[in-house]
Amino acid sequence: MHAFSNTGPVSAEKTMELLWSRVRQRGDLPGFSKVVSAIIGAMRGDDDREFNMTRTVLQDPALTQKVLRLANSAMYSVFGQGINTVSKAVIVLGTEAIGHLALGLKLVDGLSAASSESANARVEMEKSVLAGHIARQMASSANTRDAEEAVVCSMLHSLGRMMATFYLSDRWHLVQEYSVRTGADENEAAREILGLRFDDIGRHAAQHWGLPAAVVDTLQDMPPKPIGEPLDHKDWLAAIATVSSRCADALTSDNGDIEEILADLTSDYADMLGLESGQMLLALENAQKTAASEDSVVVRTQRRSNTEHKEPAAPIVGKPADAAARLARGVADMRDALQSTSSGQVMTMALETVYQGLSFSRTIAFLRNQEQSQYAANMCFGDGVQELLPRLVFGDAYQPDVFHAALANDKMIFVENAQDAAFISKVPRWWKDALPTVRSFMVLPLTVNRRPVGFIYGDWDMTKPPSKIEQAEIAPLNELRTLVMHALEQRRQPEPAWARKIL
Repeated sequence: MHAFSNTGPVSAEKTMELLWSRVRQRGDLPGFSKVVSAIIGAMRGDDDREFNMTRTVLQDPALTQKVLRLANSAMYSVFGQGINTVSKAVIVLGTEAIGHLALGLKLVDGLSAASSESANARVEMEKSVLAGHIARQMASSANTRDAEEAVVCSMLHSLGRMMATFYLSDRWHLVQEYSVRTGADENEAAREILGLRFDDIGRHAAQHWGLPAAVVDTLQDMPPKPIGEPLDHKDWLAAIATVSSRCADALTSDNGDIEEILADLTSDYADMLGLESGQMLLALENAQKTAASEDSVVVRTQRRSNTEHKEPAAPIVGKPADAAARLARGVADMRDALQSTSSGQVMTMALETVYQGLSFSRTIAFLRNQEQSQYAANMCFGDGVQELLPRLVFGDAYQPDVFHAALANDKMIFVENAQDAAFISKVPRWWKDALPTVRSFMVLPLTVNRRPVGFIYGDWDMTKPPSKIEQAEIAPLNELRTLVMHALEQRRQPEPAWARKIL
């Protein structure tokens, strides 16, 4: 269809062409396309998806901390407290919950950065964040494990408005003028001026980023209606996203009697969500308290000036001062999960514990493949190391180098200065070629029934300050090694593809 404005006829196609041209000029609104792809890929993955989700989250230190903080919050207390590793959070809460949580957090970060240059976009972003708080509280009241999916859907519900305010601000003003002049609601005004409604823009953007279809389907208002039976999952998400967004809009608006508006909204949607109106009003109250008390985007963006929106570059961090305690907490996660997880999940927790606890540049699990008579890197954390995996392979026949020595003696080896001319002959060619910038490294051998089956490798490269393994860190590392070996020996559950040919 064609619409008319003071600039002439406008079609939906022309509006979207203009939108994406401005996106290319200014950068994606959330600025999270690459991370979103990785998160969604992990959610849709095969039997390695728990590891892939863990690795995706760990690539972002801020996201890692937020995931762990929420996993230990009162909302998830039914699953127990003291989750110290992302890998355990993924196992306990599931890849779907962690994936939606990560999407929501990345959306908040991206919207915060993008909206700082636009007052209208900032307002829409703050309403979006508040809608997420409301959805989480309401979903928690409904005792559903789909809370994080509801949060993402609610935050994205006004995506079309956010895109329009940030990228099409000139058209946004025309829509507002038309709405005031004619009395039409904003979506109808948008269809006249832009050729499509705001929720159409939101769905186009969500599809462009490859967001899950279940999320895309909720990016349109679901009016209240009497129900004869419980809503299906898609309609329930659409209903909670709609009411959360409308409540956020009312709470941030100066128009009308807010208490009356909220009472009407909760009354209209209570049956659809399987809640009492009083529960929803209490959820709204808790959401406002949470938004006000947390150091959230809603608060931060009000404090930041337009010149302060860029985050400072993360400093280069060496080994944490509390490395031994961090290792011990990760080992506690492994110990608690040992009886209910596969050896692949235990290995993931071990690798993350070493990577995070010692702030290594990279950690890699090498496993022995007897059929091919070699050790090969199968699992890793760290920037750029995934691309190196095909080169990290060596034969299992004994060679006079540090890796075979660690495996033969079944003892941890730590090399403080791998670049020392006196030591360089003790490292193999494959290591020197693949990892030329390493300053220090650790080899933690793994044996089952007195046979070496692999090892955990971790290193600090030249970008990190000089560090070494201290005496206090040896005990948790040895316990970690023992737990991994026990899990490999038991192997009660089906293993992921990377672990099937060991032993």
